[in-house]
Amino acid sequence: MKNGIFEGDDADLMSRMFFLSGGQWTALASCANGNARNIQYITGHDSPDTTGAMAEGGWKTIHEPRPDVPLIACVSKDGAWVAATAAENGNSICNNANASHRCMHSHGAVPMRRDGPSTLRVNAYLLKGSLDDLANRYRRDAERWNRASAAPGPLYAQTATYGVRNMLPAFNDARVKEMQFPGSWLHTILSFNDWRNQARTAYLESLGPRPPLAPFHMSTIAEEDRGTYIARKTAFNISATERVKAYLLAPKGDGPFPAIVALHDHGAHFSIGKEKVIRPFGESAEQLADATDWTNKYYGGRFIGDALAECGYVVFATDALFWGDRGRFGGVEYEDQQALGANMLQLGLSWAGKIVWDDLRSAEFVQGLPFVAPDLIGCLGLSMGSHRSWSLNAATDIVKCGAAICWMGDTATLTQPDNNQTKGQSAFSMIVPGLRNALDYPDVASIACPKPMLFFNGSEDALFPVPGVDASFAKMRKVWESQQAGDRLITKLWPVPHEFNAAMQDEAFAWLDSVLMNR
Repeated sequence: MKNGIFEGDDADLMSRMFFLSGGQWTALASCANGNARNIQYITGHDSPDTTGAMAEGGWKTIHEPRPDVPLIACVSKDGAWVAATAAENGNSICNNANASHRCMHSHGAVPMRRDGPSTLRVNAYLLKGSLDDLANRYRRDAERWNRASAAPGPLYAQTATYGVRNMLPAFNDARVKEMQFPGSWLHTILSFNDWRNQARTAYLESLGPRPPLAPFHMSTIAEEDRGTYIARKTAFNISATERVKAYLLAPKGDGPFPAIVALHDHGAHFSIGKEKVIRPFGESAEQLADATDWTNKYYGGRFIGDALAECGYVVFATDALFWGDRGRFGGVEYEDQQALGANMLQLGLSWAGKIVWDDLRSAEFVQGLPFVAPDLIGCLGLSMGSHRSWSLNAATDIVKCGAAICWMGDTATLTQPDNNQTKGQSAFSMIVPGLRNALDYPDVASIACPKPMLFFNGSEDALFPVPGVDASFAKMRKVWESQQAGDRLITKLWPVPHEFNAAMQDEAFAWLDSVLMNR
């Protein structure tokens, strides 16, 4: 940019250098802690201060605002031209406005690959037009980068003698390495609200078509007085083609009360569903014993729905498809899951998508109850119930918060041999076809931001390896903190196996109270 239409003194040049922050162009001159030589780390990366020789040479790190993407631009003195640089997989941008240099850079993260040479694609732009024209061009180029690898993969010297190992395709590891999840907030140049709307739309579309709707027409089958609250066994239309049973607990009084959608676990235990979280009544002694044994094993001997009702919440629970009253005619067997998952796909649907749509309809049902405060609805669940909890918060803002217990991890760890997610069967209830071409599990959970969310996992939980939990928590933390909502995200690793014990419940319930009851 020396000796041409972009030249100027240091201050003038800084006023014409721009980067994207929060989807808006920001001038370097407007950064209070900047000077002629700056480095800025992209949102989602660490932002260390410059030290040593660089600091002695006048370089400074600008911490706020943070750039969205590794794109830095300079506008010509007459405003007609824009020069810019952008790097794929970049982690920072920098400028040197001193007379000796007059330059700007987009830097790539190093090392980029551990298994071979690194390839960094860089674009240098010189175009006649505006900064917005540049942004549109960059978006197209970034999409192109996402669609095509920078370099061919390694060449194999030996022809494959197998295509599957440990029930995974032989190319599993290579595929996992190339999955960049381009729909993640950490890769977007959109404003947060635009990204959130776009990501939610993409997520809902991945679930498959929504079941046809019908009026709920709730009816009460039976009631039981439980002291401070009433337990009702009900039936309602969850869609135009299914009428299902549910339990509804309501404190005595007129309300309106805050409400919780209680989402039961998977557990490879299908004889009960809603009865895992709300104590059944008017059923066989065998079912009550089944439910009691289950809560003793995984819930510290508590029916969590009843515990919340005693605290003043309306609590609702129904069965997910394949559990309890929605099980298989003739009895449920573990191996039946595979057939159900496959047959749902043949119908152009997915089992996982059906579960989320039904949970959304349950939230809509609860919101319409006259004794429920419509803006004070949350959800919680253990295991698959955790997956359902953050999925529901991603799908709708009817629920204002969620407690997700013992189901969070990333693709890199959950696609390892012998993980439960690689064995088919149970995995089908939580696998959304095509979703992970755009979003990883923590990316979907991040659609809930900036709502209050609580995530507990167990360090002794073999289903969710700690490295994947830590990586997911860190990724979500960056999203919430980018929206100045870090205090609304609670993540904690407990020294426990796959369970929701009494101590965990006490902490989660107190957190729910702080969000929904202001106490």
